[in-house]
Amino acid sequence: MNPSTNSSTTCADQTLKISPLLGRAPESICVLRLSALGDICNTLPAVRALQRQWPDCRITWIVGKVEAMMLDGIDGVELLVYDKRSGFKGMLELRKKLKGRRFDLLLHMQAALRASLLSLCIPARIRLGFDAERAKDNQRLFTNRQIAPNPRKHVLDGFMDFIRACGADAESLEWRMPIPDQDREQARRLVGEQRYLVISPCSSQRIRNFRNWSVEGYAEVIDHAWQQYGLRTVLSGGNTELEQHYGERLGELCSATPINLIGKTSLKELLALIEGAELVLGPDSGPMHMGTATGTPALGLYASSNPDRTGPYLSRQWVVNAYPAQVQKAFGCEVDSISWGKRVREPDVMDSIQVSEVTAMMDRLLAERSA
Repeated sequence: MNPSTNSSTTCADQTLKISPLLGRAPESICVLRLSALGDICNTLPAVRALQRQWPDCRITWIVGKVEAMMLDGIDGVELLVYDKRSGFKGMLELRKKLKGRRFDLLLHMQAALRASLLSLCIPARIRLGFDAERAKDNQRLFTNRQIAPNPRKHVLDGFMDFIRACGADAESLEWRMPIPDQDREQARRLVGEQRYLVISPCSSQRIRNFRNWSVEGYAEVIDHAWQQYGLRTVLSGGNTELEQHYGERLGELCSATPINLIGKTSLKELLALIEGAELVLGPDSGPMHMGTATGTPALGLYASSNPDRTGPYLSRQWVVNAYPAQVQKAFGCEVDSISWGKRVREPDVMDSIQVSEVTAMMDRLLAERSA
């Protein structure tokens, strides 16, 4: 489905639709989803669905500081920023901002203790949270309604379950990620008119969360893309020491020197770069979901995490999926026998992905894209 597809439902029809939670159409809805970048991309179709269903409803989205930079300029949505580094002080500041307001619905879409504590600062009649299986960190103590169980589904499907509970249409997916023209122009200045792919080689660094593939593997894929398709590679990422190391080493190893933009672009510029690319390639990370949000196919590398839960939603057919084999190796069982979303936390788990698997998937993807 094209991320820019609009609903054909008329506004006149939309305003008559009643939410079963309220017995009327809502006048104000607050969405609470703070992070991370990939999850924000997966939340956006739910917000667009609310806009389609009730175009006169005031929608407020409480979101993290970095994530708000990506959403800046979103039409018809009030963004209220909570910086997690501000702790309880920031929570009190949000409470002051919302003083005198009361939402018809709070969609508590982040099952984490910090988010639940923050939700106490949001006045709302109906406080809708996850079902028992997905309500981590005792989220149910902070809500008075729960969505229906829908086990072993993608994260995006979980967010759309909130839309179903509200009584809105959850079948049409629409992103319309805001990207200013000046950022598209900057992307063109950075890469010129040549055809290219984007590689974001590193995932966020967390304790015992091994999601990064090898520098050597990426180097071979970069040369394959150039030699077989004339595709230049653009490297993207943050300004961490690890990411800078990847950029430097890839510049040394590749015969087709990539354009190294690691640590050199804003989130909006990154979105524009991904939007203009033939494909985006990387591990389980935000840029995979940015590909989905901008209509660009994402070739994901998954071994430690389950792509059926966190893979790029519209590109799961392009995922190199070593997760089932690694689950069997680590736990001695099939994916269906372990908890949904369980990670394989072995340092060498991503080494199970072979270069030949990645280049073969790239060949398939580009063949279909050019057909």
